[in-house]
Amino acid sequence: MDLSGIGVWSQQLRYGDPAEVTDAAAELEDLGYRALWIPDVGGPVLDAVGALLTATSRVTIATGILNLWMHDPVDVAAGFAALTAAHGDRFLMGIGVSHAPLIDAAEAGRYRRPLAAMSAFLDGLDKADTPVPAQDRVLAALGPKMLELAGSRARGAHPYLVTPEHTRQVRERLGAGPLVLPEQTVILTTDADEAHTVGRGWLAGYLGLPNYANNVRRLGFTDEDITSVSDRLFDALIAWGDEEAVGRRVAEHHAAGADHVCIQVLTADQQAFPREQWRRLAAALL
Repeated sequence: MDLSGIGVWSQQLRYGDPAEVTDAAAELEDLGYRALWIPDVGGPVLDAVGALLTATSRVTIATGILNLWMHDPVDVAAGFAALTAAHGDRFLMGIGVSHAPLIDAAEAGRYRRPLAAMSAFLDGLDKADTPVPAQDRVLAALGPKMLELAGSRARGAHPYLVTPEHTRQVRERLGAGPLVLPEQTVILTTDADEAHTVGRGWLAGYLGLPNYANNVRRLGFTDEDITSVSDRLFDALIAWGDEEAVGRRVAEHHAAGADHVCIQVLTADQQAFPREQWRRLAAALL
């Protein structure tokens, strides 16, 4: 499992038209991306992982993330074993606790003690008849306590919606061994107004979730930055511009200690597969 270089994080590969998912995944592998990351906000995520593994032959397929509140660890471990037996060591299980407003919206009061819930889920994976090895899982981690767990009970951390400075802090905390695999959102346009039109509402939705808001506060941003989605915060979290600008941001993450950076491309139509942008970035960065 090669987790160097650059990957793609895509909700389209998870929820898009199955025929295009298959075609796009094969092309992304041919373009040279090292991993394809998909989210888990409902539905059979392991089936989606299986479809991507079937559509490809070399690239790593990763969950970014498998929502632990939606799954039983014994079932997940059995699914992991079946997928690994069929496709080899290409499934990286990213696991996360999601966000209280999202989980409690479905079942009030369910989101409690997320760190303890993560530990219990990992215990379940370890105790299953076919355990999920620590080397095949990473944790969605932003703050110090979850990062500590990612370093001790998984292969590393998959931080989402972060800056190169956060990557530097994660590497410093985890040390030289564990993997640091940040997501980086990008918008391929040199027009600032267009970038803000595409990304500001999207970003505001994430900043309304406490985990992300608290993380950017730890990075020195203010409540005003968060509520207004200030240009300063927008530019820190979203790499926009041409391929060279995106490449600089990815290089900053690598210089800060990232082993692998997965890029998430935003466009005006966020349901459409951004295949042109994936091709342009591959030609420039890979």
